[in-house]
Amino acid sequence: MRPRGTACAAAGLLLAVALGCTGGGEDDAPVTSTAPARAAEEGPRASPSPTPADPVSLQALMQREHTGSGLRLGAVLDRTSAYTRYAVTYEANGLTISGIMNIPAGEGPFPALVLAHGYIDPDVYVSGQGMPREQDRLARDGYVVLHTDYRNHAGSDKDPDNDVNLRLGYTEDVIGAALALRDSGRPEIDGDRIGLFGRSMGGGVVYNTLVVAPGLFDAAVAYAPVSARPQENIDHFQRPDGDPVVDEIEEKHGTPEGDPAFWRGVSPLSHADRVREPLLIQHGTEDSTCPLTWSREAAGTFEKAGKDVELRTVSGEGHTFGPKWAASMDVTEAFLARHLR
Repeated sequence: MRPRGTACAAAGLLLAVALGCTGGGEDDAPVTSTAPARAAEEGPRASPSPTPADPVSLQALMQREHTGSGLRLGAVLDRTSAYTRYAVTYEANGLTISGIMNIPAGEGPFPALVLAHGYIDPDVYVSGQGMPREQDRLARDGYVVLHTDYRNHAGSDKDPDNDVNLRLGYTEDVIGAALALRDSGRPEIDGDRIGLFGRSMGGGVVYNTLVVAPGLFDAAVAYAPVSARPQENIDHFQRPDGDPVVDEIEEKHGTPEGDPAFWRGVSPLSHADRVREPLLIQHGTEDSTCPLTWSREAAGTFEKAGKDVELRTVSGEGHTFGPKWAASMDVTEAFLARHLR
């Protein structure tokens, strides 16, 4: 378990890192000038301001002071011999986010996990949908499980620009969930031991979170994640279906060909050097929804940056995992135990 800093530091909000350094000759070197004498009478000039990050970018999220608080347990949704399931809400950067929480039976505090689900149409999504097997199993293994609904889902507040802004708001919701767990003061929750688990689209949220808020979590797991390059996800999932949001995205942010800098800025691979958490990726070899090549590229990029990443390919499994899901979870639980127990 690594030592913690303040919430601001944990969220990776180091402006100097995000913007780079300016200036820098040798201070003692002699300086000559051919400028007119009257220039000296104008007084010192301010150094040029660094170019601010595009507000829709991972760099902008790095610069933001993220907040998460107000974790509230609502109605009891289920009670088993192993855990109790609650409806919950919390605050993330000014929005109220709904979700569910499984709290193990017995005496805590228990390590906690934030679960980030895959894509489900928000119009049909119901609270806690998306990772029922994981919610149950991990709670039975002694973890407090907070499954976030994300903004625009279930009882969460609305963010009308989220889709056009490449759903980066989901990353804020996950960061807010971790901060809310740490801030809760509940005796069942060990706020110093928090992991992150995402699948499919949620795996992409995991990547984003690791580069935006390095050190916020103790470990992270991604199952069958989407591409770490947003343009590939658009081309693979949205463009073939004629999703009208694609035109809105490209009208607002440009195309990858027309504005490659923007698209580099929204890829976590461009910021792989920031990752601090150990990362486990599990991906089926027969996944026709999210190609295995996407995980190979992500793992290779993080590994090249010197990060603690492991890619485990699961032979014969598709996107949702079937016969080998339980065995894959054995691997996941062993990984989480090494870093959160």
